[in-house]
Amino acid sequence: MNADRDERADYRQRIYQDYATAFQDAALEFDQDAARRWAKPYRYYLRDWLPGDHAEAILEIACGSGKLLYFLKESGFKNLSGVDVSPQQVEIARQVLADVHNGDALEYLQQHPGEFGLIVGLDIVEHFTKPEVLKFLDVCFLALKPGGRLILQTPNAESPWGSELRYGDFTHEVGFNTNALTRLLELCGFTDSGARELGPVPRGHSVTSSIRWLICQTIRAAKKVWNLAETGAAGSGVFTRVFLISATKPPVQAGDGR
Repeated sequence: MNADRDERADYRQRIYQDYATAFQDAALEFDQDAARRWAKPYRYYLRDWLPGDHAEAILEIACGSGKLLYFLKESGFKNLSGVDVSPQQVEIARQVLADVHNGDALEYLQQHPGEFGLIVGLDIVEHFTKPEVLKFLDVCFLALKPGGRLILQTPNAESPWGSELRYGDFTHEVGFNTNALTRLLELCGFTDSGARELGPVPRGHSVTSSIRWLICQTIRAAKKVWNLAETGAAGSGVFTRVFLISATKPPVQAGDGR
């Protein structure tokens, strides 16, 4: 068992050492223009999930090159931090924010119980083994304040192209659809879960995006009909290659000592 863990850590260390340049084709200088283009649809994707208080503590797990941290910083959030296992990714992200830590996400979360109002993990949960997924969700729950929110992004096994992203990165260990991840979040104590597609933005992004959104609605309807014909159920309706899911840690109730 220990040998298995050592081998797993070994391959991860080898890949993550140069992850930005060897696997993400990224430069080691942060690109503000590219980050702004990336962030534009996320303003829509993350609507009403971000804290109303700009002083709320927000942690990004697996912050990568810092694009989301840049978006949050530009949006006025003041209390931001990040952690990533890849030294190269951390080097880039620190050009956006000084408070970015190079280390293991699970260990970092365990060291900060009840500290954050929001934890965001874009494209991380699929990198864990099954036992690690449960531990990850448990320590996210631990690190959130009561009433805090967790937002995750992951490849979508329910998408016709889900395998493209599932197997596009050698470090991906597991795959999810919205049902599987919702049930795991509930198992770990989270409530109020909801999933969203990452597709074209219907309004406010561009005319092209709005047209693409309309086309996607037609295709989505066809997928639902296919599901209905084959299984008797329409499916989740979340069919994009990647999806976002949000869940909250229940607030402390009166008389509850937790």
